[in-house]
Amino acid sequence: MKRAIPVVALSIAGLIPVWRYEPSIGGTTSSTAEPATTPSASTTAASGTVVKGTTITTDKGPVQVQVTFSGDKITAVKMLQQPNHPQTTAAVPVLIAETLRAQSADIDTVSGATITSDGYKESLQAAIDAKG
Repeated sequence: MKRAIPVVALSIAGLIPVWRYEPSIGGTTSSTAEPATTPSASTTAASGTVVKGTTITTDKGPVQVQVTFSGDKITAVKMLQQPNHPQTTAAVPVLIAETLRAQSADIDTVSGATITSDGYKESLQAAIDAKG
């Protein structure tokens, strides 16, 4: 009887993460991304040239970035569309920081958010290409 109480308590504690788990929206597991639209034309703002990347449709949801350039330098990246998923929320700041460091779309994917990372890089590359 002395062992039963800790066993039950630990079993319940072990099941809590299972109960709290939120599966992502989407029924397929394919990681292919397909462009939905073409990159938009760039606009010039006081802070630089702003270019929207292509909206990439992924299994997790749409991904689209907006890139601000000062000359040829990437000065800011903003996510216009992103999947509503915990891994995506955690990955976006990492992806943006890596983009600003690398000054290109040649960045590593974020583990646990591979589909979103791939969509981000594709939309980012479209914005860079549209800038010229």
